[in-house]
Amino acid sequence: MSQIKVLFVCMGNICRSPTAEGVFNKLLQDKQLTDRFLIDSAGTHDYHIGKSPDGRAQQTAKQRGIDLSALQGRQVNNDDFDYFDHILAMDTDNAEILRNACPNELQHKIKLFLDFAPEQDERNVPDPYFGGQNGFEHVFDLVETASNGFLDSVL
Repeated sequence: MSQIKVLFVCMGNICRSPTAEGVFNKLLQDKQLTDRFLIDSAGTHDYHIGKSPDGRAQQTAKQRGIDLSALQGRQVNNDDFDYFDHILAMDTDNAEILRNACPNELQHKIKLFLDFAPEQDERNVPDPYFGGQNGFEHVFDLVETASNGFLDSVL
């Protein structure tokens, strides 16, 4: 059985997408499904290449039993469109950037992450970078809900 390859994408790859990667990885570990998936995260912009996730994201993750410290920011590249089965954008702006860069025949791979959390009123995972700790808590709540919904949709 081939692995399901998933890429989580936000703007800078230090807040939302590494959070989604960490949360989804923990969900897979809890359900003993890590061998069935290959997951990664990236940003549409090159602001934070090689940098660790935001300290506030790491702190919030640690409080929830998730370690983000080994992750490093990277930018989406053209090979990602071929390689990954699912490219999950954190918001409509980054989804649009991805669609503009993606070949037409691979557009179906790009989805809005919160589409997998239809019970949520929000369609965009808000960027917590310029806000306080509550923003990071909110992002984690949204990401946990969408992660469960996404996992249910692919199994």
